[in-house]
Amino acid sequence: MSENISIILRIINNAAQAYKGVIPNDRWKEPYMSKKELNEEIKAGIRFFGWKEYENVVGVMGIQPVKDTTLIRHSYVLPNYQRQGIGGKLLTYLMELAETKEILVGTWAAATWAIQFYKKHGFKLVTHKEKEKLLRTYWGIPERQIETSVVLKFTLNQNQSQLSVQTSDLANIVEF
Repeated sequence: MSENISIILRIINNAAQAYKGVIPNDRWKEPYMSKKELNEEIKAGIRFFGWKEYENVVGVMGIQPVKDTTLIRHSYVLPNYQRQGIGGKLLTYLMELAETKEILVGTWAAATWAIQFYKKHGFKLVTHKEKEKLLRTYWGIPERQIETSVVLKFTLNQNQSQLSVQTSDLANIVEF
């Protein structure tokens, strides 16, 4: 498990460098996520999955059932592997695992690239009022982070076809 923790931290802390100078300075720290924080997230029920390219994990993403919804957490792809569909494939796979009709993701309001990524995959920004309610209900984050974040929601309708990961992609997905 220790090796997996190191892999997840390496990817998160490397990819999170994109936030430096973008998110509020009082929210930035190095490392972006500590080993202690990651272990607390795992204890809180986040299951992490990774994407392998040539036997190296290059992307990670977590899924967490909370009450009556599912959260997508800590989505990161190493910079040299971004814009190649890896994040979308991991997201689709995790959305297939969700046991609820509603899937939520929170991100920094200033991380426009992340917001666009989730919108591209069918998520919709919620209102400011709904964002505050959702962040307080489903996330355990400080008030300052609530102020500087957004929430996007995906609702699976009965009429929608089942999400589908290509069978060939399954060999690239690992659970930690």
